[in-house]
Amino acid sequence: MRIAIVNDSVLALEGLRRVISMVPEYQLIWMAHDGAEAVERCAEDLPDLILMDLIMPVMDGVEASRKIMQATPCAILVVTATVKGNAALVFEAMGAGALDAVNTPVLGADGNAEGKDALLRKIKLVGTLISQHSESTVAAVDSNLPAVSDSSCLIAIGASTGGPAALADLLAKLPADFPAAILISQHVDEQFVESFAVWLDGQTDLKVRLAAEGDKVETGTVLISPSNHHMIMQDGSHVRLSEQVSDAPYHPSINALFDSVAYNWRGCGYGVLMTGMGWDGAAGLLSMRREGFHTIAQDQTSCAVYGMPKKAVELGAADEVVALDALASRLIALVTGRQSGCKIPQAL
Repeated sequence: MRIAIVNDSVLALEGLRRVISMVPEYQLIWMAHDGAEAVERCAEDLPDLILMDLIMPVMDGVEASRKIMQATPCAILVVTATVKGNAALVFEAMGAGALDAVNTPVLGADGNAEGKDALLRKIKLVGTLISQHSESTVAAVDSNLPAVSDSSCLIAIGASTGGPAALADLLAKLPADFPAAILISQHVDEQFVESFAVWLDGQTDLKVRLAAEGDKVETGTVLISPSNHHMIMQDGSHVRLSEQVSDAPYHPSINALFDSVAYNWRGCGYGVLMTGMGWDGAAGLLSMRREGFHTIAQDQTSCAVYGMPKKAVELGAADEVVALDALASRLIALVTGRQSGCKIPQAL
């Protein structure tokens, strides 16, 4: 994997260089001291992955990520001194197209980089995303589901790269009395998923919180899947948190959420697959559509990365393709008008 580093700290650059040199398959191709320099270097020599600092002179990591994803798209991993302390900037960078974030390794007196293992795990995961060709998940199916009121409505949403900003845009446009429950599976690191839920709660009139084992699905409430578990619809009215989807490289898995809703939800339901790299969610969205639920994929123009929605469209998993700025109004029309979305299994 060809890797570039963007950081204004000489000490951080050296620490990151040493970590990369530990893996023979990783090649450091260039280093930049600010975002503006990184944009220029990408135009000259595009890496497979950029390790991007957030706070830098001339141009910060958020703006640099935005410009790079517009002109020369590639995988970006935010590497910052404190992920939790820079949570708002991390979410902005992810909205601009960064995949994930991790704390910057710190060089010790012995020359070793503390925190290197976390960084190497993140780089390995990005490599999986870049080279991924297929993915499958297995969802729990409950064949003895209780009846659910026809008035019950659920929206299952999956997002990855660019998802935080896109989700904030969507939820901000939904009214406080929106007559549906919402479950969200967003690829986000465990160390700031709680901050993400709090931040997202401040962007909308709906109630947003992290899901807990056994939570009841309730109208007007948005449940966010914790990063170290998959959120799965269990019995038609509650969710459970699972680590059992062994072949899913993502935690949480969007496919696991969508599959479980397809097989276990008995009310009115909709599936929405938003911006993201990779293929997660496409197969699950197809499961929802096959079970008769109305499905939507975000359109290419409004995606930070048109990966997951593109795969869904290619599979025939999406009933329609909708731009981000029209997604909220479309969901309001569907839910309030109950235009399809009810569980009527169909052959595709």
